[in-house]
Amino acid sequence: MKNIVVIAGATASGKTSLAIELAKHFDGEVVSGDSMQVYKGMDIGTAKPDMEEMAGIVHHMLSVAEVTDSYSAKDFCDKAKEAIDDIIKRGKLPIIAGGTGMYLDILTGRMDFDAPRCDEAVRRELTELYEREGIDALYSVFLKEAGEYEGKIHKNDVKRVMRAIERARSGFEKSEKTQGKEYNSIWLAIDIDREKLYNRIDRRVDIMLDKGLVDEVRRVIVPVRDKCTTSLSGIGYKEVLMYLDGCISYDEMAELIKKRSRNYAKRQLTWFRRNEDIHWLKSECAFSEAVEIIRKER
Repeated sequence: MKNIVVIAGATASGKTSLAIELAKHFDGEVVSGDSMQVYKGMDIGTAKPDMEEMAGIVHHMLSVAEVTDSYSAKDFCDKAKEAIDDIIKRGKLPIIAGGTGMYLDILTGRMDFDAPRCDEAVRRELTELYEREGIDALYSVFLKEAGEYEGKIHKNDVKRVMRAIERARSGFEKSEKTQGKEYNSIWLAIDIDREKLYNRIDRRVDIMLDKGLVDEVRRVIVPVRDKCTTSLSGIGYKEVLMYLDGCISYDEMAELIKKRSRNYAKRQLTWFRRNEDIHWLKSECAFSEAVEIIRKER
């Protein structure tokens, strides 16, 4: 079976840096596992690595879609598998790094694309809620019961919001079957103190704003915002739009991005803690621990 390394975990935990160091050590190439880094021009707000950060390591699945595209998990996995198979064919080690849990689980065979059978009572309940109280009420249920999908399903995509809630209520999450898995996936994640992680998230948001996140949104999103769907679900972009629309102040925007990023990190950790295959690495010695694990499991 083909070997791949998967570096999962929360935003700002150091996944990209670790992936690059491991790629140098094992003669590998990095495949982004981030649902927002696929969009062209969305560089600052998605923490997309620049040429200097890549340090000569080839990266895949960056800037492969237009911001107006509705890029699904299947689109991502189809293209990511092409990249992975090509990397393996050339004798190199694929290292997937990202925090979009659903994408990583589908890519590695822990989850499939099939939706659960519709529970008519649940569908009726959700439909009545939507018709009675609107999208905000429905989306509130979505965040509470299926929040791990936030950032992958646009708020106004009522059909997909309902299906995500149905998935959560049906218990459809991870497949324990190994049949059909294409890769021997070596799962890694950096175990970082929660307070330290939140401080890193706050600093990262400040850096993004200093680098020009507001100008990026003006340049990339504003001219086509009416045509954007999935790309607008990325944290940072919708908040900047709220600021540009005059709905909130600059400081309120910054704090909202930080708050939503911290909440997203919490949901990511909840998602990945369910994965018993993950080796949790101490942040202070993540590289050395990762090297040892990969050598043992390849």
